[in-house]
Amino acid sequence: MNELIRLDSLSKTFGETTVLDDFSLDVKENEFITLLGPSGCGKTTTLRIVGGFEQPDSGKVYFEGKDITNLPPNQRNINTVFQKYALFPHMNIGENIAFGLKIKGKTDAYIKDKVKYALKLVNLSGYEKRKVDSLSGGQQQRIAIARAIVNEPKVLLLDEPLGALDLKLRQDMEYELIRLKNELGITFIYVTHDQEEALTMSDKVVVMNGGYIQQMGTPEQIYNEPENAFVADFIGDSNILDGVMIRDRLVEVCHTPFDCIDEGFGTNTPVDVVIRPEDIVISPPGVGRLEGMITHNVFIGVHYEMEIDAGGYTWLAQNTKNYPVGTKVSIDVIPENIQIMHKPQSKEGEAMEIDL
Repeated sequence: MNELIRLDSLSKTFGETTVLDDFSLDVKENEFITLLGPSGCGKTTTLRIVGGFEQPDSGKVYFEGKDITNLPPNQRNINTVFQKYALFPHMNIGENIAFGLKIKGKTDAYIKDKVKYALKLVNLSGYEKRKVDSLSGGQQQRIAIARAIVNEPKVLLLDEPLGALDLKLRQDMEYELIRLKNELGITFIYVTHDQEEALTMSDKVVVMNGGYIQQMGTPEQIYNEPENAFVADFIGDSNILDGVMIRDRLVEVCHTPFDCIDEGFGTNTPVDVVIRPEDIVISPPGVGRLEGMITHNVFIGVHYEMEIDAGGYTWLAQNTKNYPVGTKVSIDVIPENIQIMHKPQSKEGEAMEIDL
């Protein structure tokens, strides 16, 4: 895929708060890229800079190799779907969707066909004459998406567009957005704090915190190979423990040696150890490496989520088998499911640890 957008060393402050600090990112054509992180991490500011609604204090925005940093939004081949739908209440649905096409001087027949097509894409066929205030929040959000799509932009920016939808509709819309991206060939830059949305839809996930990129990669890379404690904690549930890398392929956790597959950390090196709850093997007492007891248990639909006191640490574990509170068990982890990370050394890393 060819590079479509390049953000080069963007910095942005509001008052004394630094929102972006030397931020760089490449976006490829027809890519679905998600900016993921907590409130205040800089993801929406990044989106607004790409769309032309904010100016960076320093750095450049390139689109198809051209510097568009100072271009106004209406001169960029980019459309934005905001958190607030920004629909025109005095217009019906068809007129809202057609607004951009009328400004471009398209014919009535062309506009009618495009509006009908856009409504079909968002599963709201026949809503042309409806008033905005007659729709639910979720329906209004889909109209906002249709209004953006109908202009056939090369890039579609979406700022937490599914937040108003109920769980079932949100999941449906996640798959609809993937379909739209594949069908229309539009590049999507998506902002969310919802890890499930990011992992479900994205080709690439950019995890942000404090104006920095903490990690960037495919959903599988982000989930299975977190590069630091912040990413491990933010993406899914994790057990993050202090450990000591005794030597290659052997780490000590809770004063107990565990085989692992990591190398190159030296000997007797303090490290962070990440173990996902679903990777904890629960066995009868005497089988696993650590002895423990179930102290909390809740059924959450697909599996049981439990807390296990073992080795002086309260482990979060997930299992399809039910272990009642008070059950004595032992736990273990296979080497491939133990993730070893360096302790933070940089300024950003120290700030990240404080956030945790």
